Amino acid sequence: MSTDPFSLFSLKGKTALVTGASAGIGFAVAHTFAHAGADIALGYNSSLTAIQTAADLAKSAGVTVEAYKCPVDDSDAVASTFASALEKFGKIDIVVSNAGITWTSGELIDPPDHKAWKQVMDVNLDGSYYVAKEAGRIFKAQGYGSLIFTSSISAFIVNVPQRQAAYNASKAAVTHLAKSLAVEWASFARVNSVSPGYTITEITNFADDDMREEWRRRIPMGREALPVELVGAYLYLASDASTYTTGSDIIIDGGYTLI
Repeated sequence: MSTDPFSLFSLKGKTALVTGASAGIGFAVAHTFAHAGADIALGYNSSLTAIQTAADLAKSAGVTVEAYKCPVDDSDAVASTFASALEKFGKIDIVVSNAGITWTSGELIDPPDHKAWKQVMDVNLDGSYYVAKEAGRIFKAQGYGSLIFTSSISAFIVNVPQRQAAYNASKAAVTHLAKSLAVEWASFARVNSVSPGYTITEITNFADDDMREEWRRRIPMGREALPVELVGAYLYLASDASTYTTGSDIIIDGGYTLI
């Protein structure tokens, strides 16, 4: 293995599949991986511009980028996406399970039915399982691979002032799923997670100015993150710089969980 620190972080010759990659954290990760040399299978759900986004990224990074419609709460769609990407690229070295939604239905007892709870669990938890299952099958056959989950600081703390028990529970499950799979797959793949704090993406559009001000008051650094400030952790976990790292969770939250 190379001891050159820069070559360790290179993804040249690797293929990465990233879900929820048409915007936000997922796109920032896909963009970074592509510019680090990886070919990209860009998974999206409802974006109308994902195909053009993929074409633009391929041109700017000089790699192959293919867009796949992949609603992660549909196990058949996830399986089809992995099969198509494997046929296209011949291998998948890295998988980032990033797609997720938030809970905007208020207190847990408020919604009149179970649909909101089920939707959050279907996407955040079951979707993570479907992605992991397909990734694991490929990694086991190859004898190698790196799976990275996007979790959240909500796996460790209870966010305020918003009420989001369903989201918190889903992310706590994702974090423990990552740790469990790290043990199960230790002989052939690495599994880790990244837990962002408050980040400026579409998923936080539900918050009004007063809520955001409360978040900032509780963050020692006094602000939310930009997606680009998270990507170093993903690059580390995807690259050969982390070949002895598995079962880890990297918290990036401006100090929020310290107080």
